[in-house]
Amino acid sequence: MMNHTISRRTLLQSSAAATAAFITAPALLAAEEEQKSSADEAPHRGAIFKSVKWGMIGVKGSVEEKFSLMKELGYDGMELISPGNLDIDECVSASKKTGMPIHGVVDMVHWRQRLSSPDEAVRKKGLDALIHAIEDTAGFGGSSVLLVPGKVTGENESHEHVWQRSIVEIRKALPVAAKLGVRILIENVWNGFCETPELLRDYIDEINSPWVGVYFDIGNVRKFSPSEDWIRTLSNRIVKLDVKDWGKANGFCKIGDGDVNWPEVRKALTEIGFAGWCTAEVRGGDETRLKEIAKRMNQSLGL
Repeated sequence: MMNHTISRRTLLQSSAAATAAFITAPALLAAEEEQKSSADEAPHRGAIFKSVKWGMIGVKGSVEEKFSLMKELGYDGMELISPGNLDIDECVSASKKTGMPIHGVVDMVHWRQRLSSPDEAVRKKGLDALIHAIEDTAGFGGSSVLLVPGKVTGENESHEHVWQRSIVEIRKALPVAAKLGVRILIENVWNGFCETPELLRDYIDEINSPWVGVYFDIGNVRKFSPSEDWIRTLSNRIVKLDVKDWGKANGFCKIGDGDVNWPEVRKALTEIGFAGWCTAEVRGGDETRLKEIAKRMNQSLGL
């Protein structure tokens, strides 16, 4: 027959365990609630990484000092320029020492040496600059070149011209992009081209290359329609984000002060499963200004 007698020691152990559980439970619940609250407030923390355009840094110092300052201010990496006067070896060294990756470059001549120009010689210069930017990106250890594919200027540079001419030139750069592992990312800007999300989607799909995607500018599209609608339509064609705000009353303004519906933008980014780099493209300045930009990016994107 089993002995059902409970010893004093067993009773005390059970009582202690129950007491510990009673004391610990509220703390665990509080920790869980805090973790849930943090996730709700920063749904994209750890999935979206902050960067700043090189030209926004309005402080003096060496390349390494600037990289280091950006890290102190809360940025995760850097976006540089091509062509430019930056030494690749110096930048790579600064990146390694500070732990601040260079995620890509901006093609700095795409507005002048347009891939959509009616002048074949100008298109050739634009293509050469794009290939050079791809090579620079690879040298920096980055993964993308931001490109504006052209501009609608009139009869000799219509929407159809920009569409067809730019695709021809971009395809010429694809072998180099593929060889070096660098993606060409099309930014949506106020250039009269692809001013609906469906048009930009179809433009990317016509190029039909894994080496071409969208560098989606959240603020630029707000003039035309809600940013979140563009995100849902473009979906996984979006590889990186430019971050700015715009409003009918105040034009381009501080992030969070315009008409962009940031809660809906965050929701749309969650829906498409976006993860990657976002880079501020606003008026830069001194350390105080750059710190404010990082804070506004955190608040607006939930970082």
